[in-house]
Amino acid sequence: MAASDSEPKAVSNEEEKPTVEPIRMPTMEEIRGQDIWNNCAVRSVVSGVMGGGLGLFMGLFLGALDNPLMREEMTARQQFIYTAKQMGSRSWSSAKAFAIMGLTFSAAECIVEKARAKHDMTNTVVAGCVTGGAMSARGGPKATCIGCAGFATFSVLIEKFLDRHT
Repeated sequence: MAASDSEPKAVSNEEEKPTVEPIRMPTMEEIRGQDIWNNCAVRSVVSGVMGGGLGLFMGLFLGALDNPLMREEMTARQQFIYTAKQMGSRSWSSAKAFAIMGLTFSAAECIVEKARAKHDMTNTVVAGCVTGGAMSARGGPKATCIGCAGFATFSVLIEKFLDRHT
């Protein structure tokens, strides 16, 4: 047995102290990027474009699933043309609806958040209510109220699922 094995090892103070990471200050480009993204108009337009893209793909997918009523009487070429037309009309319709929905929700949430100076679930509820009410306003006051309640509930469920507000 060596002499060094029986002696207790001295622990240095440097090994006991946890390392502290220095705080990194954001660069000017990062600050400008945050300022641009905090603009409600920019945030709303980006959400509208993203919603339109989602609606486009959903419309393409759902349009492809539509079967013509007289499928047995149609040739393969006629079925292809019918399906392509359905996909085009469905994708355009879905893209418009999702773009308006994304723009409205994002704008409402951003405006409410700026007015209240808080980032919490109330902003989501109000934005959901505004969006649902606006999307169903053509159906009259009863449809507007149901759309408001339904979309607000859906928005809260999505927020709980994503757990954005802790």
